[in-house]
Amino acid sequence: MSQFELLATATFGLESLVADELRKLGYGDTRTENGKVSFTGDELAIARTNLWLRTAARVRVKVGEFTATTFDELFEKTKALPWARFLPKNAEFPVEGRSVQSTLFSVSDCQAIVKKAVVESLRKEYQLEWFPEDGPLMKIEVALLKDVVTLTIDTTGAGLHQRGYRALATGAPLKETLAAALVSLARYYPDIALIDPFCGSGTIPIEAALMAHNMAPGLKRSFASETWPWISPTTWQQAREEALDLIQPEKPDYLIGTDIDEGALKIARHNAEAAGVADSIHFQRQEIKDLTTSKKYGKLVTNPPYGERFGEKDEVDQLYRELAQVKKSLDTWSFYILTSYPKLEKVLGGRATKRRKLYNGNIETQYYQYFGPRPPRR
Repeated sequence: MSQFELLATATFGLESLVADELRKLGYGDTRTENGKVSFTGDELAIARTNLWLRTAARVRVKVGEFTATTFDELFEKTKALPWARFLPKNAEFPVEGRSVQSTLFSVSDCQAIVKKAVVESLRKEYQLEWFPEDGPLMKIEVALLKDVVTLTIDTTGAGLHQRGYRALATGAPLKETLAAALVSLARYYPDIALIDPFCGSGTIPIEAALMAHNMAPGLKRSFASETWPWISPTTWQQAREEALDLIQPEKPDYLIGTDIDEGALKIARHNAEAAGVADSIHFQRQEIKDLTTSKKYGKLVTNPPYGERFGEKDEVDQLYRELAQVKKSLDTWSFYILTSYPKLEKVLGGRATKRRKLYNGNIETQYYQYFGPRPPRR
């Protein structure tokens, strides 16, 4: 199989998690930059990483990279790249773009020039004057950062957060990739108790259950590159069969999702069923102030309301005071809380063991991590 330079893109703050996932999949030559992790792989790597990456946004094939400060430079250097290696004669290849701190700041002009340059390159290679673009979708991205141009083709299609199980969602659902990151950063394992007391549509416990069962998160969806002529259907079949063989049937020890909204819980149960993990999660209606558990040790992982989408300030303050009381009662548990609520550490009565800046959509949040005592060895 051919080798390619690949990019796994990521939301700011999750790059190290993506790099760790890639290493666990066997791709150790990673290079981490803001918003992306580079690695080398073949056609099977494209299939495997799309199926398995839990915290990445998408997987791209890198066609080329160069410096350009003029439109002529952008055109000529783009045209010189081996586009026919990737794009068949009938490929549909729209161009999207972004530019940050670059001389060529007009994204629309850069897109148009790259499109024209790719057409010229293909015209020379295929000896054609016109391309129908009625074949496989191969979306090109031109990304400029400080005058460095990176040209890639998206292998994923719909973002990797779209697992295929969440047909229904509550008003402001947590992205599946971010939920998986929260669970991963909490160092969750299937023999550890986990509770999400603000579970909403169930994304955090569902992602935890997928991890517990070692289920590839992309098994229930399709990807753009499945239709590409230079990736054999047997390659995708091999990757999917491998993923199915690696599923662990044992249920996680104790996985609970609670919420005060019965409608949200109905959605959560539907989503868990669609994800194939309904038997591994217990959802129930419960207010945060009533949360108790018989488990001596465990992890509370949650994304509570911030205030932006939850009524009045007094109600939000009361909610976090009740969360603080739960933390006092479960004093041997570890707490992992994603929020933009500015007074969290004051209300909870102490600084977090660790904090990590993460973005929930466009909202800057902190992931507060309060480590409880280590449970005794079994």
